[in-house]
Amino acid sequence: MSDDFEDQENNEEESFADLLESYGDPRGEDIQVGDRIKGEIIAIGKDTVFVDTGTKIDGIVEKAELLDETGELPFREGDTLELYVVSRRSNEIKLSKALSGVGGLHLLEEAFENGVPVEAKVKSQIKGGFQVEIMHRRAFCPISQMDFRYADNPDEYIGNTYSFLITEFEEDGRNIVLSRRQLLHREQEKERKKFLENITIGSQLEGRVTKLMPYGAFVELFPGLEGMVHISELSWARLDKPDDLLRPEDAVTVKVIGLAQDDQSGQTKISLSIKQVTGDPWQSVPERFHEGDSVEGKVRRCANFGAFVEITPGVEGLVHISEMSFTKRILRPEDVVQTGEIVSVVIKEIDIEKRRISLSLRDAAGDPWLEVKEKYRAGQAIDGTVEKKEKFGLFVSLEPGVTGLLPQSKIKNADRPALIEKLRQGDKIAVIIEEINPDHRKITLAPGDSMNEADWQRFSKDKGGSFGSLGEKLHQALKAKKEEDASS
Repeated sequence: MSDDFEDQENNEEESFADLLESYGDPRGEDIQVGDRIKGEIIAIGKDTVFVDTGTKIDGIVEKAELLDETGELPFREGDTLELYVVSRRSNEIKLSKALSGVGGLHLLEEAFENGVPVEAKVKSQIKGGFQVEIMHRRAFCPISQMDFRYADNPDEYIGNTYSFLITEFEEDGRNIVLSRRQLLHREQEKERKKFLENITIGSQLEGRVTKLMPYGAFVELFPGLEGMVHISELSWARLDKPDDLLRPEDAVTVKVIGLAQDDQSGQTKISLSIKQVTGDPWQSVPERFHEGDSVEGKVRRCANFGAFVEITPGVEGLVHISEMSFTKRILRPEDVVQTGEIVSVVIKEIDIEKRRISLSLRDAAGDPWLEVKEKYRAGQAIDGTVEKKEKFGLFVSLEPGVTGLLPQSKIKNADRPALIEKLRQGDKIAVIIEEINPDHRKITLAPGDSMNEADWQRFSKDKGGSFGSLGEKLHQALKAKKEEDASS
């Protein structure tokens, strides 16, 4: 008698110790009724399968619920199952694929109260939704609650079995309303939390462009979870608007550059970058480009002081307005180049630290002054064009990019200075080259009608007796004028 009492006392102590140990084990506190868990099969009994729940308490699931269509169990010890927690006691966690088959109303009511999924078959479409069979009872699922998206083609759901949550249970089970959408959202939220736990700044992810805004692009990283790529992080090249680069539904690789908690919504804001996936193109500039290189580029934009030309995606250089032309004076960059135009440029200077490249359009076209020594010499008569009038004289264009000065003092000594004074920009004028200084890019001119006979003879000797057709005409005109003056 005393031994029986002692055995009973020992059993009670062991039972109490077990309960106390179970109660104090924090690993079991995370599992709640309705949770979906993954667990490994640790034992298979006659009617029950035991599953490791990741806590001190093992889970059990009815073996019959796991049988396939042939009545066989397609699992063995070590396999992993995904199951729902349908009940939880101090020493037992009951698991299920989802409540299904034949059961009493109390099971459905418990499922409703505890948020446990139930399996049900979609039988037909009715007004406003679907008629669904659950444990041989009729239930209703609104069309808006069948899926994430609106069921545009309801027939695709007919005849299929899905897991649902019971959202309404009234009139002793005569009015049962289901929602598959809420269950999908619940499961998605759990997966979303796991996803967020695993991403860090620097993570590279695959995503899908969902929406474009003037300030950037939204990218879906996980169903229901989006991040934002600011326009400045879309490309190393300058973009005016996101749709210059992207379209909705484009697949993109992004890098996480920021994670922040929104104080109002509690949601995690994810800042993304597309351009940082490929790396900074300026890092390769020293190897790819050198001063003096001739390259092609695309004019990205014009400013008052020059034009920005992209010589490779993400690397722009500046063509200053003074570097646009040897042949004419440029007041506006748009007079020479247009945005989007492909142009040839020469690299004049590279400053990696300041991320600046100086470019030249005129060097790429060639400097006409390089051939001045071969093309012109003192005493040569030539037809020029008045380019600009100043108080000190006329600037006369001899050819595009080569301009000489006809000083005012030379104009006064001309035979007919009044005629020269009346000339306007763009008018033709006959001139004689007096002096050439290519190093200083200067040519001094004299009027074509100011030469006397001695001058003609001197310059004719220098030129070998040939001035060309213009020189001959000037010579004949002066000779005729001299004869006319003598006869008068």
